[in-house]
Amino acid sequence: MPTTRIAFEDLPTAVQTAIEEHTGPVLKVESSAAGFNSEISARVHTEAGTCHVKGLRTTHPRAWTQQREADVNPYVRGIAPALLWSLETAGWHLLAFEAIDGHHADYRPPSSDLPKVADTLRRLGNLPCPQIELRHAEQRLHAYVDRRGDAELFAGNALLHTDLNNENVLVVDEQALLVDWAWATRGAPWLDAGYWIIWLMAAGGHTPESAEAWAARVPAWPAAPRHAIDTFAHANANMWEEIAGDEPDHWTARMLDAARAWSSHRATSL
Repeated sequence: MPTTRIAFEDLPTAVQTAIEEHTGPVLKVESSAAGFNSEISARVHTEAGTCHVKGLRTTHPRAWTQQREADVNPYVRGIAPALLWSLETAGWHLLAFEAIDGHHADYRPPSSDLPKVADTLRRLGNLPCPQIELRHAEQRLHAYVDRRGDAELFAGNALLHTDLNNENVLVVDEQALLVDWAWATRGAPWLDAGYWIIWLMAAGGHTPESAEAWAARVPAWPAAPRHAIDTFAHANANMWEEIAGDEPDHWTARMLDAARAWSSHRATSL
């Protein structure tokens, strides 16, 4: 579920002081509405430059995701903004990334962003999975498969992003950069392409076939076992059913509809 966002100015004075020890005096702050995982997310302007600061209270249930992002960042340079500094003080854990001037990817056809995202997923697939603490895909999805052991189809040693919301993809010139690595995961190399399919369909304008055609531009996808893809689509439909509950908001209902439609397509196509 989305995390409640607070204004930069509402951070404790001790936290603001610690930030300025890294940045110098803050001249201007622009709060960001994008993203669901941070309590604070803002572009901070100083005489020395601009950075993007995001963070959570150390008591937040997902506080661990802050360290996950910090740990993975050195390994995804070139496809993600660089981490500039990290601090933990006065009950807050904050990360500062280089500020990127770009736009959120448009997933609707015939957007010119689509091949750029496919290329970034290809580049991610070429990166070695670092030996850091990561969640495992088969563990994250085991509750959503029908048969014991089916989640092992998602196991692997690839580094995955897994949260391909278009707001987590910034397009700068001819390149797409992936932000918000809170849910970085170790798993089968084709899984990010599968996650992308659901986001493409939810964006509108894509059939299951056209979304899968974009996924096929990621080299790992054509080699994925058909049964594994079918099981993954079904597991994601089950997961979004759980997230949606009885009265989903518009955003969640859109994701649920897309996941259901893809799962149905996989179940009925030859």
